Amino acid sequence: MSKENINLPQTSFSMKANLPNKEPKILEVWEKLNLYKKLRESRKGKEKFILHDGPPYANGHIHMGTALNKILKDIITRFHQMDGKDSVYVPGWDCHGLPIEWKIEEQYKKNKRDKDQVPIKDFRSECREFAEKWIQIHIKEFRRLGVEGDWKNYYSTMSFDAEAQIVRELGKFLIDGSLYQGYKLFFGQQWKKQLSLMLRLNTKIILQIQYM
Repeated sequence: MSKENINLPQTSFSMKANLPNKEPKILEVWEKLNLYKKLRESRKGKEKFILHDGPPYANGHIHMGTALNKILKDIITRFHQMDGKDSVYVPGWDCHGLPIEWKIEEQYKKNKRDKDQVPIKDFRSECREFAEKWIQIHIKEFRRLGVEGDWKNYYSTMSFDAEAQIVRELGKFLIDGSLYQGYKLFFGQQWKKQLSLMLRLNTKIILQIQYM
């Protein structure tokens, strides 16, 4: 039996996916259409669905965990968009804390630079520049996965508006008496090797509770 004997449909749809070449072209079309803006306009006045993004750290390339997280969120927002809602997705990034500071400290060690000799203002500026660089890289990587959102108006925890809002919210806790001082057991990265060695030697370990 050959194709001359079978009533096959006539289609221009390629039998070969060839996605590595086709997907970038699809994304280019979305970019030219300003797709996210058109989606918002098409649902103007409709019931809103807002997905509050639990943001990834801006400290390195995306991985399977962050990719899966964003793809699942994209599926949810697309479902609600197709369900007739104004489905808003504003991506965000966590730019504070040890995950970013430790990356800068690793660079210091590599370049034999003493962190204690770096003014805190300069250290924070380096952390901010580092985080901003990775945000821009993440945007390209997430968009390459086909995730659609308001990439031009993303939020980050290091933006001055966000930091000001955090202070305002903290003020509410202070006013209603919910803010209190506490103590927390804390280990820095520099303790790991020493602690591991002490455990192997069955040495009695006394942990000093440091005031945070």
